[in-house]
Amino acid sequence: MSPITVEPPVETKTPQRKPDWLKVRLPLGGNYRQTKTLLADLGLNTVCQEASCPNIGDCYERHTATFLLLGQLCTRGCTFCDIKRGKPNGIVDLEDPRRVAEAAKRLGLQYIVVTSVTRDDLQDGGAFIFAETIKAMRRAIPGCQVEVLIPDFRGSLDALKVVLEARPDVLNHNTETVPRLYRKVRLGAEYGRTLELLTRSKQFYPQIPTKSGLMVGCGETKEELVQTMQDIRNCGTDILTIGQYLSPGGWHLPVEKYYHPDEFEELRVAGVKMGYQYVFSGPLVRSSYHAGEQAAHLKKKEEPATASGPSHFFAV
Repeated sequence: MSPITVEPPVETKTPQRKPDWLKVRLPLGGNYRQTKTLLADLGLNTVCQEASCPNIGDCYERHTATFLLLGQLCTRGCTFCDIKRGKPNGIVDLEDPRRVAEAAKRLGLQYIVVTSVTRDDLQDGGAFIFAETIKAMRRAIPGCQVEVLIPDFRGSLDALKVVLEARPDVLNHNTETVPRLYRKVRLGAEYGRTLELLTRSKQFYPQIPTKSGLMVGCGETKEELVQTMQDIRNCGTDILTIGQYLSPGGWHLPVEKYYHPDEFEELRVAGVKMGYQYVFSGPLVRSSYHAGEQAAHLKKKEEPATASGPSHFFAV
């Protein structure tokens, strides 16, 4: 594989100013307000809002969202994430699957992404709720596709099997960063555990596409980033997303470097050469952003070749 030219991050002591390519429109459209009102009326959480995603305006305006299961409190305190930390004390809302399915139906969604806070207080980490949500979606919207972005379930393969047995259309688990930064960035997570989950998912159900995502700008080097991409690919992972880390501020991890769009393109090319089916790379790319388009590209690639447009999606 030809070396890529992404430069290592530059050490900074004061916050860097966001470059122009990271500017997004304010969410002012009518569809945005309608989506937000509907989700509030149904008492639902979204990672778009709870994690302060920069793409919330675009997604809500298109009447789509990434649904957040198992409440608003996460039992871990990852330094990159804006979701609230706390002790849910075993509380689970069993109506989550029904309400999420109702919201997806009312929004007219055919491709739905569901994720959750990490719930280390639950024996199965919340796997049962993921499975029930997949089933509820299929009952409410026949023919729909469901992608799950799951936590690591503390390494429980039984919990992973519960989710896989519900047959999600895509199984996603984010790697987030390079192994050297795990203790700094992903508190309570383990790099080996992440790779094990991706590997086992493919072994248990080879027909279910697997996906993972990386953030850049946390202090990783070029060599570490490329090696991590290769490690994820070695697990049999089909789809990789790469996006810019944006600090929520306060006590959270500062941004060490803003990558240029050209650097994201170089990473995309490097990933394709590693054998990924698709690599989605760009400053504002998130693992669930335009997830339906990502899955459509994968499905199209699996079909017999026909005359078509560009074979890879590069979001900026």
